[in-house]
Amino acid sequence: MAAPLDLDQLATFVAIADTGSFTRAAEEVHRTQSAVSMQMRRLEERVGKPLFEKDGRTNRLTEEGEKLLPYARQMLRLNRETLAAFDDECLEGHIRIGMPDDYAERFLPEIMARFSRSNPRVELSVLCEPTANLVQHVRQGNLDLALVTDEDASDIVRREPLLWVGSANHSTHERPVLPMAFGRPTCSWRRAACETLSRTNREYRILFTSFSATVISAAVLSGVAVSVLPECALRPGMRVLGENEGLPALPECRIGMMRGRTSQVEVADALARHIIESLDNISVPMAVNEAEGFDFASLPHRARRSKRLRPSQILPGW
Repeated sequence: MAAPLDLDQLATFVAIADTGSFTRAAEEVHRTQSAVSMQMRRLEERVGKPLFEKDGRTNRLTEEGEKLLPYARQMLRLNRETLAAFDDECLEGHIRIGMPDDYAERFLPEIMARFSRSNPRVELSVLCEPTANLVQHVRQGNLDLALVTDEDASDIVRREPLLWVGSANHSTHERPVLPMAFGRPTCSWRRAACETLSRTNREYRILFTSFSATVISAAVLSGVAVSVLPECALRPGMRVLGENEGLPALPECRIGMMRGRTSQVEVADALARHIIESLDNISVPMAVNEAEGFDFASLPHRARRSKRLRPSQILPGW
């Protein structure tokens, strides 16, 4: 029977992958650099594959290293959850998190499940409001953590393409004056879309304004308007539009995490770690993930590998 993988080696491996440096990883795992190097040699001998390659002064994961990384994260997470289940002194308290509802629908199930399994004695309060409101709540001390769009974020935790979307069953995008459904005027996606349409001299008219993702999606799916959404907010029956429909590329959507002032720093740190791990673990919706016609793009540290939808890709049900 094959010997099991060493969790300490896996923890060091993940630290190197996250920092891009044996030296910084050694500081994180409280070992000497020579000990870290020895751990990785033993791990590579155990899996029988090279896991790192030099890229200037940094250490990049090889293809086999990329393959091992999600398994390593999962094994370490399960180890933490197992220990927490038998820990009489596990974290307790109350933590408050906020995020827009379009993020909540896609991300919150994974975040809540992961965090509650590891921290069953922590009460989690969730507030769903637009980014502008969440920023104020954090600054006023009403939230401990918030996932927000781009602005004012201290840490970018995920990047996704921002996409033009219409109904798969209607040709709304072909109208001479493009009917649009947007969030409120403070919405950065709305500003980006309006600036792009104005720059390309495409006539448009705003028909619907709402901070509710459900309302915006309903306007799109009913065929009465076109909108812009990040990849995570796409739903069955939507059609991704692009340059073939006269709609040029939009800037990417950057999802950031804000930290508020809290007396429960340890609990907030634990939730922040779970959020980062959860977002790194989430891919595009399953049915989209299985569809053909994707390009893979490597994104910076703490940003997932994004599978980019081609324009006019129609999302099936899932």
